[in-house]
Amino acid sequence: MTDFQDIGREWLITGEGEEIRPPADLRPEIPHPARMYDYYIGGKDNFPADREAAERVLSISPMVRISALANRAFLGRAVRHLAGEGIRHFVDIGTGIPSAGNTHEVAQRVRPDARVVYLDNDPIVLVHGRALLSGTTPESTSVVQADLRDPAAVLRTPEVRRALDSGEPVALLLVAVLHFIDEQDDPYGIVRTLVDALPSGSRLVLSHGTLDFTATADAGRGPAVYRNASAQLTMRTRAQVLRFFEGLDLLDPGLVTAPLWRPDAPRQPADSQVGIWAAVAGKP
Repeated sequence: MTDFQDIGREWLITGEGEEIRPPADLRPEIPHPARMYDYYIGGKDNFPADREAAERVLSISPMVRISALANRAFLGRAVRHLAGEGIRHFVDIGTGIPSAGNTHEVAQRVRPDARVVYLDNDPIVLVHGRALLSGTTPESTSVVQADLRDPAAVLRTPEVRRALDSGEPVALLLVAVLHFIDEQDDPYGIVRTLVDALPSGSRLVLSHGTLDFTATADAGRGPAVYRNASAQLTMRTRAQVLRFFEGLDLLDPGLVTAPLWRPDAPRQPADSQVGIWAAVAGKP
């Protein structure tokens, strides 16, 4: 696949010569959370409206970029650890726009036979994902359109069913996605439905944005920027995030800020103040 993937152009061109047309409802003038996140972590798949909104958030809380990068690094460490444990089925929901160090790249580096299913409800993400994966086989890596708000539909997708029906442990990844699910959509019920379907020995990898370390005066200003975006933010406290793991066994070191989950480098004083709670838990 070519390195250049600009969905603002007329089409994406893969290394196979295939043209993948972008969705008709691209709406580049409306800030998009996936493209804003891409901007935070240094990606190039974003538009002026995304950069403007992201810069407004960063002007309020510069830690947002640090949190996004820490979240990305947590994903890589968690996937590497689970692949090393022997898990070879990964279901990654709410994947966002692909960038270096995607789940399948990390998992298959450790376990070449790892199988990864990416699911997202966003057509923009799907276009990028399918372009990224044009050189892979559907048996090893696939991109599926599904909405986390409908967990029953997620579980019915053939790719997810194949992973669950294998009888082997499955890694369910809900990384920086649940803060886009508000209370009226029952986020705890969604997670419970998905986890209940997992075989024994499976793992839940979860991270979630928080305002626990944000000054009270600024607490509502960052999420307010997202009100004009295509998805809203519902930030949660550590106690609220911990509820997602009820009935599961937290792996050491438990629920911590993302940089403190089994770090590759020495800990820094600011690591405990990064606004992303993260943990990995096992299903008995």
